[in-house]
Amino acid sequence: MAEEGPPEANIDFVPALCFVPRGVAKDRPDKIVLTQEELARIIGDTRQQLDDESDDEDGEGNEAADDMDVDDNEDANSENRNPQDEFQFNEYDNEENANVTSLANIVTASEQVPDEDEDSEAEDEVIKPSDNLILVGHVQDDAASMEVWVFNQEEEALYTHHDFLLPSFPLCIEWMNHDAGSERAGNMCAIGCMDPIITIWDLDIQDSIEPTFKLGSKGSRKQNKEQYGHKDAVLDLSWNRNFEHILASGSVDQTLILWDMDEGQPHTVITAFDEKVQSLEFHSTEAQSILTGCADGFVRLFDCRDAEAVNSSSIQWKVAAGEVEKVLWHPTQGDYFVVGTSDGSLHYADKRKPDEWLWSVKAHNEEISGVCFNSQVPNLLTSTSTEGTLKVWNFDTTEAKHVYEHEFNMGRLQCMRQCPEDPFTLAFGGEKPPRCAIYNIKNSVAVRRTFGIPDAD
Repeated sequence: MAEEGPPEANIDFVPALCFVPRGVAKDRPDKIVLTQEELARIIGDTRQQLDDESDDEDGEGNEAADDMDVDDNEDANSENRNPQDEFQFNEYDNEENANVTSLANIVTASEQVPDEDEDSEAEDEVIKPSDNLILVGHVQDDAASMEVWVFNQEEEALYTHHDFLLPSFPLCIEWMNHDAGSERAGNMCAIGCMDPIITIWDLDIQDSIEPTFKLGSKGSRKQNKEQYGHKDAVLDLSWNRNFEHILASGSVDQTLILWDMDEGQPHTVITAFDEKVQSLEFHSTEAQSILTGCADGFVRLFDCRDAEAVNSSSIQWKVAAGEVEKVLWHPTQGDYFVVGTSDGSLHYADKRKPDEWLWSVKAHNEEISGVCFNSQVPNLLTSTSTEGTLKVWNFDTTEAKHVYEHEFNMGRLQCMRQCPEDPFTLAFGGEKPPRCAIYNIKNSVAVRRTFGIPDAD
């Protein structure tokens, strides 16, 4: 009789991923070895946090900050608490003792790793200047982690370098080279989760079991700590590359927060929304401009220079149907942007023409899960949908023409991101093996012919 393997996960998918540019990571990330005292402190802090949350839930009922982890406190707006309803995460993270135990088990396991002399794959530990890192948020049943993959395009290599446990189900990941409190550029990432707290991780530290710092707090009556930041799930993040200490976050709580990472505090809170804020992006050259997409069907463009007037000074566009799932600025033609919606439509607009679409097309049968412009070919646009399909479009300011499509057979495609050095290379996250895939659209003859791309040597 054949031995039975471990049971298959009921939930197993990649909801978010992000590329890290080449040449920024340490060739050998630092490895953390915790002392028993440090481990005891972390477990104690975790237990205290869980106890505080339990006390607050008992005393305050259906508060938004506590709904993240307690399914028996759901209210009439519970559908807004979970942007991934189809995966039924109502039970996620409500086993408090299990979380603390798994933390100890992970550290114990890490102590049993063979030494370097016995490791036949030591070469894979080295991150080369020609390597991209891909940050892959992974959810498997009630466990959430971020896997750090190495991708080398020239060598056609793709493998997992290391991973670390996340405190909550990840929804968005943003890379940034701003290391708060340091004068040197860093290699950091921010992660937004079902939990309202944004965690910041140092990617040059390999075996972290806690983030470098956090943005936001649920507060604690027991410890007399005030709540600040978001009160519900964080759906999207955007780093301001012109003012590198500023990070923007959009949430189910219907707010957009501009964080000062050096201070660890909200700089500006924008509340001009009637529904959850699902997508946002800073303009690449106009540092004060941020574009937002909301579940109320509105795209809003804010000028953040006047913090007092920002809530009443947005420029707006309204989609004909559905929610706004994605907004994206054109990388080389800064007056233009694209919008993807929950009904599978794409809309193209000029920021100088409020409430007007230059073109609209029914691109997919299900919601748009990713859009990417191509910085080398300005009229090339790619889109993905939860139906599992990638499509390539040839567009101008009047129309978009379908060029090519590819079916990945990965179930629902949840996300798509673009390689910083090669905009033809895309990474995808799905819900069926391999769950994370790399694809170069230049493999398509139709794409090469349409856009005049030379054949590979």
